[in-house]
Amino acid sequence: MSTATTQEFPELGCYGLAGHATTPRDLVAEARRAEELGLGAVFLSERFNAKDAGVMAGVVAGVTDRIGIATAATNHNTRHPLVTATMAATAHRVSQGRYALGLGRGFDFLFDIMGLPRVTSAQIEDAVGIYRTLWGGGAVAGHDGPAGTFPYLVQDPSYDEAIPVVLVAIGERTLRLAGRIADGVVLHTCLTDEATRKSVSIVREAAADAGRDPASVRIWSVMGTVTDLVPEELRLRKTVGRLATYLQGYGPVLARANGWDLDDLERFRADELVAGYQGGFDSVGTSEELIHLRDDVLPASWLATMATGSPAQCAARIAGQLDTGVDSVVLHGATPDEIAPILPEWRAIRPAGLDRLPVNPGRIR
Repeated sequence: MSTATTQEFPELGCYGLAGHATTPRDLVAEARRAEELGLGAVFLSERFNAKDAGVMAGVVAGVTDRIGIATAATNHNTRHPLVTATMAATAHRVSQGRYALGLGRGFDFLFDIMGLPRVTSAQIEDAVGIYRTLWGGGAVAGHDGPAGTFPYLVQDPSYDEAIPVVLVAIGERTLRLAGRIADGVVLHTCLTDEATRKSVSIVREAAADAGRDPASVRIWSVMGTVTDLVPEELRLRKTVGRLATYLQGYGPVLARANGWDLDDLERFRADELVAGYQGGFDSVGTSEELIHLRDDVLPASWLATMATGSPAQCAARIAGQLDTGVDSVVLHGATPDEIAPILPEWRAIRPAGLDRLPVNPGRIR
């Protein structure tokens, strides 16, 4: 089961229901609009409220015909492996081969309070091996490994499902794991160009060390993209609010990946507004609070990791992302309608050769 490249911009993706979303039916219109615009893929991040990974993938597959679909990400430890394998196989068949299963490490604190084991590289690798065995028509018998103990798992002996697996990665361990075992990689938002280049290098080197073709792994950067056509209050939420929320959750990881000064991170965390703040700034922060963070707390260079300004300036930033060595770019935090003004500018400067990319976001050829 396979798909041909039929979208104009297979190198560009967007997130469906980006960020905090309470009306999941909005995904229907967003997916249709993204396909209409020619975007290559819709990425779907899971949250434990109204953003279930399987349901969202089914929605996009059901209302579109050409655009790629990726879960980016869910976690292997929140579902039994047979349930995850079934979810992916269903999405794969419903979409006629446009779907890629994306996995990530998630948040240790969240898993602690949920009573779930923290995610390790060994668990992810073990789980992916189980999925691929099941998708290939095999059975998993007497399994006792990092992902768990399973007496007997099977889907359908006739299966021969080529479902790509994508890993969402920021730290070096996960990047190296992706190079060893994944079909695709989704990098983190708010990486500097230098950090993106380093991440690409780590993935390619790990693939080569594992005896794989380094170019066989499709690498997506994820760039916050907010044009100046977006109303100011919403721009603040999508830029300052989004970065501040990341720093609330896993600031040290992002700071280390970018080589940012940890003293600046501590000043952010110690700020009177930030310390003990209830909720994420991208969902509940007021304009006054976000302006305070922008003007008095966050270094301007940290916010410069995003694509902002005119549509032409945002298109130029997309070109800069491809110059770091990534294969594709997710325009993060922007709805398809917000991306639309950028596309004519991108078409005018778009490098040759990108049409070769498949629509499935986990495939490079």
